[in-house]
Amino acid sequence: MNRARKLLGAVALTTALTMTAACGAPSDGAGESDATDVKLRMTVWTSNEDQLGLFDTIAAAYRAEHPEVSSITFESLPFEDYNTTLTTQIAGGNAPDLAWMGDLSADLIAADALVGLTDKLKATDGWQYDDLEGSATKEFSRDGTLYAYPFSTSPFALYVNTDLLAKAGQKIDPKALTWDQVAAAGAAVHADTGKGGFVVRDFDYKSWNMLATVWTGFGAAAWSPNGKTCTFADPEMQRAFTFLHDAAFKTKAMPGPGTTADFFAGDAAFTVAQVSRASLLTDTFKYALYPLPTGPAGRYSVIGQAGVGVLAAGKHKTQATDFLAYLTNPANSQKLARFFPPPRKSLLTGAKLAADTKVLTAAQLQEAVVDQLPDAVTLPNHTSPAEIAQKGKTALDAMWKADADIPAVLKSVCTAIEPILAK
Repeated sequence: MNRARKLLGAVALTTALTMTAACGAPSDGAGESDATDVKLRMTVWTSNEDQLGLFDTIAAAYRAEHPEVSSITFESLPFEDYNTTLTTQIAGGNAPDLAWMGDLSADLIAADALVGLTDKLKATDGWQYDDLEGSATKEFSRDGTLYAYPFSTSPFALYVNTDLLAKAGQKIDPKALTWDQVAAAGAAVHADTGKGGFVVRDFDYKSWNMLATVWTGFGAAAWSPNGKTCTFADPEMQRAFTFLHDAAFKTKAMPGPGTTADFFAGDAAFTVAQVSRASLLTDTFKYALYPLPTGPAGRYSVIGQAGVGVLAAGKHKTQATDFLAYLTNPANSQKLARFFPPPRKSLLTGAKLAADTKVLTAAQLQEAVVDQLPDAVTLPNHTSPAEIAQKGKTALDAMWKADADIPAVLKSVCTAIEPILAK
């Protein structure tokens, strides 16, 4: 029952899920090599028809070479319910064979709920394991073994509505751009046009982990490198939140709580968003794309990631692992790069990425994607992500008032989440 206790502590799901992981998972590939009429299922959170069409095309080519695999189904789950639905499927004995994963990956790896991929990928002819960018695989690895292929590794960048800046008489120097300059220009745009200044996309005063795209530039972090100690109360984080609080309540450089400003609809001068969001750009205004502004701690880069792994509780681990190796080989990685920034160094050039992107230039992609990956850090990720996120949000709600006691609020965040970190 040791594995059951690990899964209960790491994933914090139901007793049923714990028992499924401990006792119900099939053996590691025993008898699978002779299987026929294999039906593979992979959960994803995209419903984009072009993306699903590409997956189907790759799957059809794989099945043509593997007649024992009769079908490969890509099951679209709503993003907001994805983790809950996936873990419920595992608990109910209906685990998919493969699954996309984001912040759930730490729990699944800690719970031994994923199949190790390294040996298979290295042994696959032409797969080129050494082509993977080290910063991209770190989040999905443990003790030298890769448990999920980082199919999408997208740096956060600063999108700029140059029309709004010009209307407000603002100029920025992209070669020496700082957060203070962004805040000053954003405040001026808001004062002159009524539009938003800078927006951290998907934050909306709820998803506080998105603010790592700002606080990392101040030398701050949510917790210590070993994940055991909360560092929200550190001076660097206090400085970062003072900057954000001033922007929201004093200078109005950032839309305050309850105010929506969609950059891609032309309602803000700047937004921090992943480069993969470029598909939302239109020709309704002129725009530019730059790496994240320099903070007091200097240059930095933050990436958001999604991985795909093979579930240990799946029925066809051998075939699922083989399909994953096919799905992510160099040729198919290049096809997937149309939608998802790849982790392969051979594909990470501005020119190659621009070949599949109609709205950004090779120079922009080289600067904002390729040059940022080697030293990038990921968004905060920890076991029990949902519990940490909710308790952190509840504590941080007090921050978003004009008279907030910033040090006291940040200390309360540590009081709320440190017991979870210490588990």
